[in-house]
Amino acid sequence: MHVAATNLDYLVARLHGRRSRLAEEERLEPLCRLSTLSELSRAVLPGADLASAALLQRGLLQALLREWSEIAAQLDGAAAAWMAWLPVRFQVENLKVLARGVVSRTPWARLREHLVALPDDLALDAAALLAASDLEAFAARLPAGRWNGGRRKVSEPGRPGAGLLLLEAALDGGYFQELLARTALLPAAEQETVRPLVSQEVAGFLLMLAVRGRFWYQLPAAVLAPLHVRGGGVTPERFAALLAAPDLAAAAGLAVGQAIDALPAGQEPVPALLEALVWSRFRRLANQAFRRRPLGFGAVAGYAGLRRVETANLITVSEGIRLGLPAGAIRARLIPRAHWEATDV
Repeated sequence: MHVAATNLDYLVARLHGRRSRLAEEERLEPLCRLSTLSELSRAVLPGADLASAALLQRGLLQALLREWSEIAAQLDGAAAAWMAWLPVRFQVENLKVLARGVVSRTPWARLREHLVALPDDLALDAAALLAASDLEAFAARLPAGRWNGGRRKVSEPGRPGAGLLLLEAALDGGYFQELLARTALLPAAEQETVRPLVSQEVAGFLLMLAVRGRFWYQLPAAVLAPLHVRGGGVTPERFAALLAAPDLAAAAGLAVGQAIDALPAGQEPVPALLEALVWSRFRRLANQAFRRRPLGFGAVAGYAGLRRVETANLITVSEGIRLGLPAGAIRARLIPRAHWEATDV
């Protein structure tokens, strides 16, 4: 126990040092002003010189996966199991890329640059999955075990693409259900810090599922209700209310205090804004976890969340540079948005 505590203390001390170097808030300012993707890649990926947005973004995700895996290897017990589950998120995202490839019939040469290289225990048989004739056949080929939920029927009434939404939601739900189970195994003091962060992920997922499923794909509530994630803080009744909301504004109002902190006055609650607000609340809770348990596993979980937000912001910067947007327009899309003023749009 003493050795485990010493290892955690050493790890947390290192993470505090890394936190001080994250590209956050004002440190993102000079990155927004860069002119080329090569400049950005050299600034954020030591030794890299990437002129392709897809390759740069994959490099950022690869670095995050590598760091999460390295952190997990330095932990023990329930904390190690919790941290070891985070890299599975990359398997989920790779499955989504492959599913979209099946639907769009995108050539493998174009798809593979969007896939993150996974460790052996998470590796996928991409060739077999891409050989599926349609989305239902793809779902039937999902790896057995953890993704059984994705094998549900994926062709439902609604707009084209609704089946893909349902498959992706089933994959996300399976990931969150296991993350919640691993959170429940943490010591009580660590759960108090980590659970709000996990619950925020679940609440944000359910909000955006309701928004996209009901108001974009026009799916009936009965189709979406089974995708509810148990134990994430959003009760089945609350999710049912979200699915029954008459419009987007009503749905957003129900999410205040669970998935988002507040709705900005005078702004229409469009999906992009709601997603940004979900991310902003996630970042706040990750920062809170990092500070609340400065010498415990909560700091590790908080740091993992902050690194995820940093990566999302750097991907946004890369997209802005690719599109030739001015620095102010890029800043306006970063998390947390409230801390920026778009002065040179």
